[in-house]
Amino acid sequence: MYVGKSVNRVDAYDKVTGRAKYTEDFIRNGSYTAKILHSTIAHGKVISIDTSKAEKLEGIIKIITCFDVPKHSFPTAGHPWSVDENHQDIADRRLLNEHVRYYGDDIAVVIAENEVQALQALKLIEVEYEEYEAVFDPIESMNSNSIPIHEQTPNNIIGHTKNRFGNYEEAIKEKGLIKIDTWYETPIVQHSHIENHIAYAYEEQGKIVVVASTQIPHIVRRVCGQALGISWGKIRIVKPYIGGGFGNKQDALYEPLAAYLTTQVGGHPVKLDSTREETFVSSRTRHSEKIHIISYVRSDGTFVARKLELYANNGGYASHGHSIAAKGTNCFHQLYPCDNIEADGYTVYTNLPTAGAMRGYGIPQTMFAFESHLDDVALKLGLDPIELRIQNIMPKGFKDGFSRNENYYDSFREAIAVGRRAIDYDKKREEYKNQSGNIRRGVGLGCFWYNTGVYPISVETSSCRMVLNQDGSVQVQLGETEIGQGGDTAFSQMAADSIGVPLDDIHIVSTQDTDVTPFGLGAYASRQTYMASFSITNTAKIFKEKIIDRARKELEFAPHNLDLVDGMIIRKTDNRQLMSLGELATIALYDNKDSDHISAESTYTIRNNAFSFGASFAEVEVDIALGKVKILRLVNVHDCGKLINPRLAEAQAHGGMSMAVGFALSEELKYNDKGKILNNNLLDYKLSTTMDHPNFEVYFIENPEPTSPYNTKSLGEPPTCSPAPAIRNAILNATGVRVNQCPMTPHVLFPLFKEAGLIENDYEKEMKYENKAWSVENV
Repeated sequence: MYVGKSVNRVDAYDKVTGRAKYTEDFIRNGSYTAKILHSTIAHGKVISIDTSKAEKLEGIIKIITCFDVPKHSFPTAGHPWSVDENHQDIADRRLLNEHVRYYGDDIAVVIAENEVQALQALKLIEVEYEEYEAVFDPIESMNSNSIPIHEQTPNNIIGHTKNRFGNYEEAIKEKGLIKIDTWYETPIVQHSHIENHIAYAYEEQGKIVVVASTQIPHIVRRVCGQALGISWGKIRIVKPYIGGGFGNKQDALYEPLAAYLTTQVGGHPVKLDSTREETFVSSRTRHSEKIHIISYVRSDGTFVARKLELYANNGGYASHGHSIAAKGTNCFHQLYPCDNIEADGYTVYTNLPTAGAMRGYGIPQTMFAFESHLDDVALKLGLDPIELRIQNIMPKGFKDGFSRNENYYDSFREAIAVGRRAIDYDKKREEYKNQSGNIRRGVGLGCFWYNTGVYPISVETSSCRMVLNQDGSVQVQLGETEIGQGGDTAFSQMAADSIGVPLDDIHIVSTQDTDVTPFGLGAYASRQTYMASFSITNTAKIFKEKIIDRARKELEFAPHNLDLVDGMIIRKTDNRQLMSLGELATIALYDNKDSDHISAESTYTIRNNAFSFGASFAEVEVDIALGKVKILRLVNVHDCGKLINPRLAEAQAHGGMSMAVGFALSEELKYNDKGKILNNNLLDYKLSTTMDHPNFEVYFIENPEPTSPYNTKSLGEPPTCSPAPAIRNAILNATGVRVNQCPMTPHVLFPLFKEAGLIENDYEKEMKYENKAWSVENV
């Protein structure tokens, strides 16, 4: 960014190319900065934008409003594209929006020589709105008679999943059934990754180049092309090493706008750098959900019929559409199979910031409800929560008809058994019976279920390229992306093992460049290790065959008697080392008669999916008078298949557990009656920190996944799915009070404890004090 003295603006535009002519000073001093003007109403229409005062400021290059951008809409979700129109993402977003759909919507952009000038200009722009009624609750929104948030969706319902198994209405007629009927609610939260979203774009050699902090470079390329209405091949996306995403960067956020802006200033570099405040409001959030569960059970704990209603608050734009709520809804009949089920899941537009993918993809919300409900059922029946789960949870051999996922092991019961022993559950349940006093302790658990990838809902594909360097080391490229989670390490380990070279000889290219990198779908759905293993092993097989074939020529051995082990060409019959891969590479490349640059590339289309399973156990201490919860222990148990890298696996689990602690106890985006977010900063938004964490304990059950080349399955997202209900159920065990919403802050807990009679009111305290004082005086 230019931060020195003012420079001359564009001198002129070339009439032939349409590109700007720049002074030498300007070219030397760097890129333009762009800043976005956000709406100050939650719902309405922009009538006019007066930019005249702002345009007079020094350093202002151009101001673009919602009236200037292309009038077609595009999708933003980081999903694979579908050639079937019925399976394509909802195109409801424009580069800038006349119809304002949340407080903070993008309505104009200032392009300036530096950030200070751009921010000054924003303050001088005057906007006139026609304001509409805003709605913030999903149930109210789907029943609202006000102006639709999107014209093409009159009832504001983005999608509806309807599952029916057996005959619910007939089943509930059975005599003697016990009904448990409860609502649960989860909050809007933000990913809070280290690096805010940033993108910059420029034109080069007939292409628009966008460098962006994204999880999904190849998908963003397509979205940018759709947004600008140009051929996708005219877009080039570069993803350097980035500072986290957690799903927030599984959307095309400001890459399309950056791509458009550079075309408006003759291809000069334009940078869009979101502030933390903007990231909270104008990127993506985790869906707030309202979940209603009814269970009809026999006194022995047998589920006879179950009903689910799920309402997901999607905010102003579709983003990932209904897929997140659909996943949670479909989990309902799998986690605890029951013969008679009715389940309805709705995703609904509201006038709040847009919700999209976030670590767990809807399962943390549903697990909070489903697993809290299991403890509520156990409490009602007088059963131990573990025994109720063991009786009803998904059995070995269960197979989902749609995904074809199969439970090959009794993973749930194994995980429960491991966690039960680790936290000394039975002893502590007995110890914490019949507590009194202000400080009380409890233990609880929550289970989870998770998929690996998105097949068969969408295509699952991975491509890999391997190149033999002059020294015998190997260059590896994948479309799967490193976003701080350790993916490159796992990919390198699998590549080294598949080829037969030391790990140090694998050089993986972390930067994805859509003009260079083989096609891949990126980081999401806990897919990368599982999906990349197919393309890595397939490419390694081709690559190794080429190496052995070249070795055959040099050594004049039969190829079936040669192998590559630890970077050495060996003879299989006696394991004799014949030559190093480095020697072979040098000969192959510099042979003046038969030079050979050995490389391989392949794509693998994956037609498999896999269940991951696990459980969390929590021990808490509750200060009833303060409504505060301290986590004493938190245990996660995972069946994620074979571990490629145990250290990375444990680190993944710790990160997910930390995120879940915040979800359970402190994190929530607050908004006022105008829809304005009130705590869009890291001071007022209460992330959990190490001060809020116990020492996280993680255990792995390494049941090998038979569908995977390396017997792996998902781990990236599962650790965040079950700690929140485990904490909630531990609070229930400690206090006897059911908490049906999170975060479980003092503001939530104190009224519940008071209602339950655990906290005396001020009058009762005063009377006790007076009586005590009187008796002492008399003595």
